[in-house]
Formats: sequence, C-alpha cells, structure tokens
Amino acid sequence: MSALDGASAPGASALYLGRVMHQRLRPLRHRLSYRMFSLLLDLDELSALDARLRWFSLGRFNLFSFRPSDHGDGRAGDVAGLRAWIDAQLAAAGLPAGGAVRLLTMPRLLGYAFNPLSVWFCDAPDGTPLAILYEVNNTFGQRHSYLIEVDPAQRAAPLIEQRSDKRLYVSPFLGMALHYRFRIEPPRESMSIGVSVHETDGAAVLHARLDAHRAPLTDARLLRLLVAYPLLTLKVVAGIHWEALRLWLKGARLHERPAAPASPLTVVRRDDVPSSLP
Repeated sequence: MSALDGASAPGASALYLGRVMHQRLRPLRHRLSYRMFSLLLDLDELSALDARLRWFSLGRFNLFSFRPSDHGDGRAGDVAGLRAWIDAQLAAAGLPAGGAVRLLTMPRLLGYAFNPLSVWFCDAPDGTPLAILYEVNNTFGQRHSYLIEVDPAQRAAPLIEQRSDKRLYVSPFLGMALHYRFRIEPPRESMSIGVSVHETDGAAVLHARLDAHRAPLTDARLLRLLVAYPLLTLKVVAGIHWEALRLWLKGARLHERPAAPASPLTVVRRDDVPSSLP
C-alpha cells in the first residue's frame, strides 16, 4: 500500500478498479471498452465507512455518497431498511438470511449515479456463498432484479456459473426472448463479472465483462478517482446513448418496449436450472 493511501482500510468493503467490455455479436458486430471503478460495500460496514471517510457519505451529499433508496425496492430510508429488504427476498426464496451481504455498485458522484448493473453477494450464516442478486436498471427508469441461488457444488469454487431468462427490457436493440448466463469470479484480490445474452437456441448475442482488481477504500484513493475517472457516472449514461446512436446508424433494428414485469424480482433456485446449458 502506498503511503498516499493514508490509514489502512480494514474490513470487507473496498474499491475495485478495472475495465468493462461489451461485444455485440448478432445481428451485427459492435464492440466497446472503457475503464471504470466500483465500490464493494459490506452493508454492516456502511455506518463505519461514513464515520471514517471524509469524502464518502451515507445518505447525504459528498464527493462520493451512497443512498439506500437507490437500491432494492427504492423505499429503504436507511441501511437497516435495505438490509431488511434483502433478507426478506432471501427468506421469500426459501434461503436462510442473516449472513454477510456485500453490494458491488457505483456510488453517487457529486450527487449523481446510474448503475446499469449492481451485484449483491449474499452469504449464508456460516459464511459460504448462498446467492447472488443482479439488480438491473434501464434508461427508462425501470428496475428488475434476478436472485439466483449458488449451486452448493460451486460454493467453494473460484468460478460461479448461473443463468436466468430475461425479464426486463434493457437495450432497444435486443428483444425479450433471450436468457442471461453469468460467470462470476467473486471479489477477492481480483474479480470478474461476465454476462452473456443468448437466444433460445443457445446462440450468443452479446458478451459483457468486468475485470477489476481490489484497492483499499481510503480518502486518498477516492480523491485519485476524481482525476482518473472524471464524471464517470455521467459518462456511463452519455456512453449508453452514444453507443445506441452508433448501433442505429449501423442499421440495428429497434424492438418495441413492453410493459415492465409485474414482479420486480425473478427468483431462480438451483432446481430451476437445467443440468447442462445448450
């Protein structure tokens, strides 16, 4: 750790610095790649982070901030409410609640944030990986989450593979008769989040991947992010619209946006997943 990092940053919460890649394969090819950062936030450490860090605040404006109402069902006024929400989702899915929960997300930067995907890593009370919740936001103000149980055979493995049918309209250039496949290397010193989109016959339509490495969550590091990733949260939204324009100019076909799903959450138990993917 550099001396510029200041005090040590103990605990599960950390910064993850890396690069996102999107590769569209069908019906036309299109690729983009950009640098980004995320925060891995242990829900049980948020109050301590708020007290320890000068440039990060919980529930109020700062250079970097986190609002519980930006996640879950949008109604949590504090961390306790957010924790109650995720525990309720686990319990409703028949899974044991009460273990550690870590949320990988972009914070609010100067009061603004948009997260196309936030990932919740939920542990069982004994500390083993239990479930992953993928929280998806589209640019139309809609949100849908996919709660997927971790197969017990993969709970000690370096790679977790999951899948779910697509429920929320995201890109105007992709239809709804698709499914997601997730390949996750859980956050340690490095981390990888892979999401691929497939048609019903198994053909891949799009690959997306985040590869990142861990860094301590300190005030010095947060200030560096303002220089290394200026206005990142605004650039994410601008980039989505810019890439959409490029795809449209290439001739990509638009798909009509359906109504949002009736339920804000899709639950996938391991028994719901075929033993082999097509």
